[in-house]
Amino acid sequence: MLNASPISDELASALRNRRYPALGVFLPAGLTSSRTERRTLDALSRQGADVIEVGIPVADPVLDGPVITAAYRRGLDRGTTLPDVLRTVEYAASKGPVVVMAYWETAAQYGPARLARELQAAGASGVMIADLPAAQASTWNRAVADAALPAPRLVPRDTRQKQLFPLCTAASGWLYAPAAHSRTGYQGPVDVEALAEFTQRLRSVSSLPVVSGVGISTPELAQHIAPLVDGVVIGTPVVRALASGNRHEAEVLVSGFAAALRPATDGTVDG
Repeated sequence: MLNASPISDELASALRNRRYPALGVFLPAGLTSSRTERRTLDALSRQGADVIEVGIPVADPVLDGPVITAAYRRGLDRGTTLPDVLRTVEYAASKGPVVVMAYWETAAQYGPARLARELQAAGASGVMIADLPAAQASTWNRAVADAALPAPRLVPRDTRQKQLFPLCTAASGWLYAPAAHSRTGYQGPVDVEALAEFTQRLRSVSSLPVVSGVGISTPELAQHIAPLVDGVVIGTPVVRALASGNRHEAEVLVSGFAAALRPATDGTVDG
């Protein structure tokens, strides 16, 4: 097995040694005022979010659907900068593990080494570049290694077996297995059997925890996927509610997903 690097321990331990899969909840930085954002983070943590994913706004998030794309553009229109994101990360980290979701555009703009160093200093438990170009992977890997910052990797479902080994070797923290071949916000059917086969392939080459997102649109679907993974990530349903100013709806959603991931006899929330 691979990925025994000590820098992965903090994030991986948030997913291992649990009675049930962790719930990750995505929040795009800059969607609301900083004061409202902090209240939102408080609420998400209280309702069962084990891991917070903070998204750095970009103009063209090629892997995201219309809801998150609009949220990112709203953040940019509000003038959200990297220092703003760092403050969001710092506050979220006071609640629990934080994974930053970014696009390579951001790393290229600020410099990979600077981005990794400043996110680590802000308290991030990891940072995942969703569209990491193969030609830039070694540069990014050096940057996160120098910053002692775990670097989860999104592994496309069509990745060939011979490509899994080098891709997973470079990862730390977790491996992200999309539940659907789609952009975020997908609400159609999910082939759970195919996802099960893919997670088994990942586990055959890596000891890292496996999390899944993209297309896990209901608590019922999360419950079906729970036995396959170490964590489930939700984003679009929560972002849609927050973007409309309905934090109560977002809280209800998070609570529902958290309950779906717990054993029926367990009324507690870890984290």
